Amino acid sequence: MGSDHARPAPSAPPRVRRILVMTVVPLFVATVIAAVLLWPRGASPQSDGGADVPRYPGTVTRVVMEPCPPSPSSPEGTPRVGDGRCGTVDVRVDDGPSAGQQVETPVPDGPGAPRVEVGDEVILVELTDPTDPTISNWNVAEHQRGTPMLWLAVVFAAAIVAFGRWRGLAALAGLAASFAILLTFVLPGIGAGKSPLLVAVVGAALIMFVVLYLTHGVTAQTSVAVLGTLGSLVLTGVLATIATAATHLTGFGSEEATTLSMFQGDVDLHGLLLAGIIIGSLGVLDDVTVTQAATVTELAHANPGLTRLQLYRAATRVGRAHIASTVNTIVLAYAGASLPLLLLLTADARPIGQILTSEFLAQEIVRSAVATLGLIAAVPLTTGLAAVVTAAGRTDTTSPADASAQRPQTDRAEALAALISPRTGHPDESDPTRTPPPSTAADRWPEPNRSTDTTW
Repeated sequence: MGSDHARPAPSAPPRVRRILVMTVVPLFVATVIAAVLLWPRGASPQSDGGADVPRYPGTVTRVVMEPCPPSPSSPEGTPRVGDGRCGTVDVRVDDGPSAGQQVETPVPDGPGAPRVEVGDEVILVELTDPTDPTISNWNVAEHQRGTPMLWLAVVFAAAIVAFGRWRGLAALAGLAASFAILLTFVLPGIGAGKSPLLVAVVGAALIMFVVLYLTHGVTAQTSVAVLGTLGSLVLTGVLATIATAATHLTGFGSEEATTLSMFQGDVDLHGLLLAGIIIGSLGVLDDVTVTQAATVTELAHANPGLTRLQLYRAATRVGRAHIASTVNTIVLAYAGASLPLLLLLTADARPIGQILTSEFLAQEIVRSAVATLGLIAAVPLTTGLAAVVTAAGRTDTTSPADASAQRPQTDRAEALAALISPRTGHPDESDPTRTPPPSTAADRWPEPNRSTDTTW
């Protein structure tokens, strides 16, 4: 693993660091205290989903296909409507009380049923007859996906570390921390009946602190990104609350939400919708805020003569281009995740106005619009904070005399005139009587101390 060749962010002066510490540390402490107060305690809530069906790994040893019998509602001899997948599958149980035993199961059939072949590794479920517990039936539930997913995770991690080096390794650690917070705090907290909106805001803030400082280091630039992200998250939560209330969304806009309401009736689905908007916005927000803070830092490093306003305007132009592409990213991400829903709309005979305002589609529109508004607000907020912090650091560390010495000023018109004006003492090259070229800077430029290197 090679070293990270990225230039580290310049150190902020003591006064700026003190101000950032006095701002960020209380916010972090408040987030930790809120997480402790909201942390789910005691036994996990029991769902009404019924008893857990035993599942065991197995390997397909034989597949026997047979003609399907006629449907009871069809005339005799008429094939059953469907793909005609009938027969039996012999599977060797690889684990559990019946390990090593050969069991016979019907060929999986129906919508979404797996297609199995000899040698496939599958998951078996054992169904016991409620009237006679000694009788059990085996069925193939799905394929085993552990091995290919493990290899995919290895390739994913290796690519990130190979490209990002130490920064990539820190990004993987941040990803692991994000999942740990989601699985140990956010999801159990919502499942325990806590306010989904409050749990999502606290969980997102906790993820933000851990991931940003772990990935990008404890610097003034990262602190600016943290403040910009936190402010944008709060604004996103407020906008999401207003938008869902104005559109009277209930949270029952998906089949998963309806199923969850049957298993855990105490979950606030409206609050869960708000929580999903906030968690979903966080991943794109930290990208925008980190980019804007880094842009301001690089601009100030490239040209120390830029004022706060010039830094803000230049970095905002970069932010506009970033937002323009990110908006398309958000919409396409939601569209890709909702392709079955969008395909269902093409078969809906209702007017387009009724389709767009229905619960399941209005929910996705509100989600995309609120996330985009939060991103747009993140650009000026983070850019303004970064410009103030960067300009303050430059003022404390660089005097006006030093700045002028680093970047000499010149008049653009005089510099252009020096480039295009004919130089004396240089007749045509074919003239044998031509004078030699000047050898001093005073002969080459109109004035001795002038340069064509203008301020960027």
